[in-house]
Amino acid sequence: MNAAVRAVVRMGIYVEAKVYFIYEGYQGMVDGGDNIVEVSWESVSSILQVGGTVIGSARCKEFRTREGRLKAAFNLIQRGITNLCVIGGDGSLTGANLFREEWSGLLEELAQSEEAVKKYVYLNIVGMVGSIDNDFCGTDMTIGTDSALHRIIEVVDAIMTTAQSHQRTFVLEVMGRHCGYLALVSALACGADWVFIPEYPPEEGWEDQMCVKLSENRARKKRLNIIIVAEGAIDSHNKPITSEKVKDLVVQQLGFDTRVTILGHVQRGGTPSAFDRILASRMGVEAVLALLEATPDTPACVVSLSGNQAVRLPLMECVQMTQEVQKAMDERKFCEAVRLRGRYDTSNHTHLSALVDTELLCLPVNVVGPGDAHALFLRVGITEGHNMFAVIDGFEGFANGQIKEISWRDVGGWTGQGGSGSLLTQCVMCAVVKMALPVASSMLYFHPCPLFIPSNCSHHACAQQAYLGLLELSAAREKYDEFCVPMVMVPATVSNNVPGSDFSIGADTALNTITDTCDRIKQSASGTKRRVFIIETMGGYCGYLANMGGLAAGADAAYIFEEKFDIRELQANVEHLTEKMKTSIQRGLVLRNENSNENYTTDFIYQLYSEEGKGVFDCRKNVLGHMQQGGAPSPFDRNFGTKVSAKAVQWISKKLRETYRRGKVFANTEDSVCLLGMRRRNLIFQPVVELKDQADFVHRIPKEQWWLKLRPLMKILAKYKTSYDVSDSGQLEHVARHSPKEAETGAI
Repeated sequence: MNAAVRAVVRMGIYVEAKVYFIYEGYQGMVDGGDNIVEVSWESVSSILQVGGTVIGSARCKEFRTREGRLKAAFNLIQRGITNLCVIGGDGSLTGANLFREEWSGLLEELAQSEEAVKKYVYLNIVGMVGSIDNDFCGTDMTIGTDSALHRIIEVVDAIMTTAQSHQRTFVLEVMGRHCGYLALVSALACGADWVFIPEYPPEEGWEDQMCVKLSENRARKKRLNIIIVAEGAIDSHNKPITSEKVKDLVVQQLGFDTRVTILGHVQRGGTPSAFDRILASRMGVEAVLALLEATPDTPACVVSLSGNQAVRLPLMECVQMTQEVQKAMDERKFCEAVRLRGRYDTSNHTHLSALVDTELLCLPVNVVGPGDAHALFLRVGITEGHNMFAVIDGFEGFANGQIKEISWRDVGGWTGQGGSGSLLTQCVMCAVVKMALPVASSMLYFHPCPLFIPSNCSHHACAQQAYLGLLELSAAREKYDEFCVPMVMVPATVSNNVPGSDFSIGADTALNTITDTCDRIKQSASGTKRRVFIIETMGGYCGYLANMGGLAAGADAAYIFEEKFDIRELQANVEHLTEKMKTSIQRGLVLRNENSNENYTTDFIYQLYSEEGKGVFDCRKNVLGHMQQGGAPSPFDRNFGTKVSAKAVQWISKKLRETYRRGKVFANTEDSVCLLGMRRRNLIFQPVVELKDQADFVHRIPKEQWWLKLRPLMKILAKYKTSYDVSDSGQLEHVARHSPKEAETGAI
């Protein structure tokens, strides 16, 4: 939550408002005194990487009474505060709304002067949701959820090594008394064997089904079993399913060496993830804008995330729906609770085995990151009734006929690994694609397979090559009927530069690596005064990593190709840092995208800063290089890879049904060669030919990039004067009540 606190403070000061901390939540508001303190820009300089909240939180029974709220109103009036930004759950936000509704009556009861009553007649409230459980309706992600997933996955990855060594079964209990989001997503992210969540009580006989599943996995030479239990899990008789109960069941029926790990409050602590920092920063700025635009007729709102968009929703609509979910859960109306949340897709998909004996050809093109995407695509394909094959070494392997059948067990453990498992790959050019066409057509003649193409997750150039390769294959349909099969590509590149998608598999993992590195560098600078660090990030010509890494790490500047800069801007940045060194914040952080400018290189900027900053600050530089491509995938990337891969298989299955005629699949329309990407709020399939005009093939970037709208936000939070685009802000929406089939947003 500290990123949100920092954003509210700095955006508030930016718009020339006084900003106050209220320590210890509503208790501090009731007690007043030193609990309500005006804050400065510098006071929030070192809180971005700190978990929790520096202003504290406390339950307050007194605020639930009118007398307590009267004291709180008096304390606010004494300081002229009439705008509140509240971070919390449905209880905190409900209390804030009640306080707002009673405000005018409280003022009258306080017997303030007529002038004071007129001046402070309205109280504006904007809420942000802070909850690791992701249990608030109206937002796809709450502040803290992604960080909690990081803690869970870190523990699971560590446990899996010892579990494999000793052939053990581990039962992990995670938080989630009424919401199974953490359990479900962490189970998907680590490839767990079984998961229990409150929303889906298992059917009668689940004990035997689970044990059979565990036994089958051991029989397939799997050396470990992972079972994840949400703390609120129950069975069909409304009896708790505890981690100890599951352990005893496994030991008694199977005799497996079994251990229980209850993660507890470790999930609530630690360093916040890059996703959470960016989310909270966006929400904090949006909250200040909402307060500035609020009128007496505007209902209290909560700032939420829908897909990739920041939206404002009526606070009480969200609270009421959240309470409806809770009531449905208490009454064991689980389908209704799931429908209201609109988060889980429970629809069934028809298997193709009765229709046609199909074989899917998984064609990875220079994939180094999305092992989870491959694993889920292959396993979902097997579940759908397909025989699954994989091409080794991308298009070059395609040309050489390097193909092998993949079984369920072959992809075991891939979800927690970087890279592409055993699918070795090499960087390829479009010339190789053209060379591959005759051989590939002959191969497809004997194996009429749809194609699944994850783009490269290691290098910005090859992500576009995968896209161009798909265009080549599509064009080859005129000469080779064998290519008249469904083809789908999913974006996978650390650079996040694939046209047609706001996110790519691998980018979040790289972004977390950059953020972690910046945190360590800033920590090293804490013992040394007046030092500026110049850090070079990857991305080719795409500045996503530099810009978003700068926002997440609290950088002073980020140089990117998409926004041209010259020597005057470099000089202005030096002057900005010179002024900063006169304050209590005596360190600087500057990020540079590797291809931001061919002349203003990292060495040039380092030397310029060193020369111009002589006597004021000294400089250090760091080129992060390929460390941004390695490491275990982040929960976001694992979950995103899982989702797009599953949807890709379902799309292929649908296209096979649509194009199967007289014993043969024949697909030659534009909509049978698609890229699956996240656009604003939805995951959508887009014909690749329609995306050609959206791409700058020379620099291998999309012509329009959504994250550029957040660039002024980074500058504002670094204390630069700039304009902020509010064209997407200011529209108060209503809470949508989705059916499970309609819950297709890309947020995860």
